[in-house]
Amino acid sequence: MRLGLAAAAVFAATAATAADRLGDVEKGAAIFAQQCRSCHEIGEGARNRVGPQLNGIFDRKAGTAAGATYSRNMVRMGSDGLHWTLATLDAYLANPRALVSGTRMSFRGLQDPADRADVIAFLREYSAMPQNIPESAPTARKTPPGIDPAVLDIKGDAEYGEYLAQECTTCHQRDGSDRGIPSITGWPEEDFVIAMHSYKVDLRPHPVMQMMAKRLSDEEIAALAAYFGTLD
Repeated sequence: MRLGLAAAAVFAATAATAADRLGDVEKGAAIFAQQCRSCHEIGEGARNRVGPQLNGIFDRKAGTAAGATYSRNMVRMGSDGLHWTLATLDAYLANPRALVSGTRMSFRGLQDPADRADVIAFLREYSAMPQNIPESAPTARKTPPGIDPAVLDIKGDAEYGEYLAQECTTCHQRDGSDRGIPSITGWPEEDFVIAMHSYKVDLRPHPVMQMMAKRLSDEEIAALAAYFGTLD
C-alpha cells in the first residue's frame, strides 16, 4: 500500500520539531490572509462563515463555536475530547485528516513547520494563553505523528485484515451503517492509516481507539485499511 509522496512529505514534516517558538505573528497574519481568510474570520467582529470564527480557539473543544456549522465527524471528535492546543492545531494545520476524518475543511495543509508556527502565533493573539503552558516556554508542544516512509509502502493484506476486523466489527458495522459509532466501511486506505497512527500517538483522543491502535503493528493497520477499503 502506497500513500503517495504528498502524505509522506506531510508526516515527515510533522515528525520533525515544528518550530522552536510559536512563530512570527506578522508572518502568520499574512499566511492567514492568503490561506484561511476565505473561510474563517478572526479579530473584532469576527463571524462564522464557511468555517467557524477563530477567536478564542486555544483550549476550545472541537466543533463547539456558537452558531457555526460543523461536519458530523468534527462534532463527534469534540465529544470524544478533542481540544485545540499547540499540538492539535499543529497536526490539524499539517493535515486536517490526521485528526478529523471527513472534515469539511477542504485544505491540503501547511507542510512547512515554520509556516504552521507562524499561523499558530497569529491565532494565539486572539486567545487566552493555552492552559499548562508557561509564557516563558510557549514551545512545549507534543510531537505530531510521523510515519516512516517504509511504513507508507506496506501493501495491506485484505484477507488478513478481514480476520483482524472481527474485533473492530463488535462496534463498527460492516454494512457501513452508523449506529452511534462512525462507519469505517469504504474508507480510503490513506485516511484509515492516518487516523490509526494518530490514535497511536494520542492525538486523537478516544481512549478505546488509542488502546486498540497501540496494540496493532504497522502491517496489521495496513491490512485493516486494505480490508475496510474494499467494502461497499
